[in-house]
Amino acid sequence: MFSCSGTREDRLIAEEDCELHIEVPQTFTPVIASKLGTQVDSIFTRLHKKKGFNGTVLVTKYDQIVYKGAFGYSDFKTKDTLTTQTVFQLASVSKQFTAMAIMMLKERGKLNYDDSLQVYIPDFPYKGITVRQLLTHRSGLPNYTYFSDELWPDRKVDLSNDDVLSMMAVHKPNIYYQPDRTFSYSNTGYALLASVVEKASGQPFAEFMREHIFDPLKMHNTYTFQHELVSQSDRVASGHIGGRRKRLPDYQDTVLGDKGMYSTVEDLYKWDQALYTQRLVSRQTLEEAFTPTGKLNKKKESYGFGWRLKQVESGDTVVYHGGLWHGFNTYILRNPKDHSSIIVLSNLTNGSLNYMKDVRNFMYPAQPKGKGEKRQVQVASAR
Repeated sequence: MFSCSGTREDRLIAEEDCELHIEVPQTFTPVIASKLGTQVDSIFTRLHKKKGFNGTVLVTKYDQIVYKGAFGYSDFKTKDTLTTQTVFQLASVSKQFTAMAIMMLKERGKLNYDDSLQVYIPDFPYKGITVRQLLTHRSGLPNYTYFSDELWPDRKVDLSNDDVLSMMAVHKPNIYYQPDRTFSYSNTGYALLASVVEKASGQPFAEFMREHIFDPLKMHNTYTFQHELVSQSDRVASGHIGGRRKRLPDYQDTVLGDKGMYSTVEDLYKWDQALYTQRLVSRQTLEEAFTPTGKLNKKKESYGFGWRLKQVESGDTVVYHGGLWHGFNTYILRNPKDHSSIIVLSNLTNGSLNYMKDVRNFMYPAQPKGKGEKRQVQVASAR
């Protein structure tokens, strides 16, 4: 069902802002919600003690926060403790925001998914690659995080998205395969999408994200990489790798689109909730982001626009994404059936997030045939 109430500061709420609500079963009482939160806390406390999990967590069900918590340190040297307001590098969880920017521009008539890259980047040297193929990791392009190690002359100088384009134009690194032949996860593709956002919108990518996504959703602790912001140790977690060694940003951190966004679990909850509205794009447009584009090789999952799709033990189809970059490990999962989510941000890449399957299986256990909670009320989309 949809709900449209209240006002905005700048204008009346339009019909497309209506929220898609879930019917909450009578069995999901405050006592049950509290018990669920206690059980989630037990899981992450065990991961913290046994597997070294270090990070923040927020879990929801039926749009309600049932648990949020913080484990460990923002900086192991100074012993600053984490809170749920601590900011983390999102790594590849950034990709869903880049995809949203593309979808917004498509709705506004600024681009088409099947446009070739040359429409926006005329001197791009690789032919036959479309915006849609970048969104779905089917471009076949080489990975800039690898070829820039060889081609960028001075690693003390920040690398920009324009620099990546220049390297590709000048050196033309070999493609991995012909466009649309198969799925191959590509950071290059999402860095190029950030450049497309700039060309199509006429705004710097960081400015577009802030003006059109972060500020409207009141994600006040979310932003793209800036040296002066990520150096604020009182607000931003430091990344750590094996042995709890601090991992400082390097010349590749300034490339945006594939990574480079910073946020908190609480801001990501606002993002999760916004995706049940039409505040950013219509429900019809958003649905394509959650539409499978073929299996990922032999895996039992697929990819939409900035989201992976898979079936969990309960039989529900969820959308999720993980990230790993320079001492940060991140994870967000959303289940539209019961409006639940699992949001985990870690600043220690020690493999502890490999145990997210245990959390998923707890949240979405296999159901006996004929059992399970009442399904979401099906209604026509508000347009």
